[in-house]
Amino acid sequence: MIVEKIVEYITIGMSTGGYFGLFILMALESMIAPVPSEVVMPFAGYLVLQNRFNFWIAVLASGLGSLFGSLASYYMGAYLGRPFVLKFGKYLLLEEEHLEWAEKWFKKQGEKTIFISRFVPVVRHLISIPAGIAKMPMKKFLAYTFAGAAIWNLILLYAGFKLGEHWGKIHEFSKELDIIFVIAVVLFFAYFIWKHHKRRNEKSR
Repeated sequence: MIVEKIVEYITIGMSTGGYFGLFILMALESMIAPVPSEVVMPFAGYLVLQNRFNFWIAVLASGLGSLFGSLASYYMGAYLGRPFVLKFGKYLLLEEEHLEWAEKWFKKQGEKTIFISRFVPVVRHLISIPAGIAKMPMKKFLAYTFAGAAIWNLILLYAGFKLGEHWGKIHEFSKELDIIFVIAVVLFFAYFIWKHHKRRNEKSR
């Protein structure tokens, strides 16, 4: 029921808001809002088929929306992330050493991480926050975020264009893949927590 309502609001938002509606929806998608790109972009492709959207303008509007939302999350991480982790991190099994590890990681692998994450469910909604905490160089963050987001949006847009009025099947299919990725992310964090406890126990001995 909730999913159906979200889909309804998305289709109404784009039908009435045009490219600006598409921009706003993709900005929300790149943050923590429950707006799936697997619904937004295929429907935009359907609107292209109906000659209500131009294909490349839709790619640009959605890419800029993704960039805007990611940038907001980046600054959230940059200005609020470190103080939050230092104050409340112990309740989430996060410590200052993890911040240092994240900074080193984004200095070495930040470009690949940001680009690839745009294609991964769940992760793409959150990855900009640790990038901000790690103070990833802004030019690289913007370039790789826009490149990854634009390619992902283009793929979904084209799929919606080809499927026409059956554009909603993309979301139905992607839900199964999303579940697999969510399970993988949960397992990763479970392993992370286990390693954390193991290392802490070794230090206490």
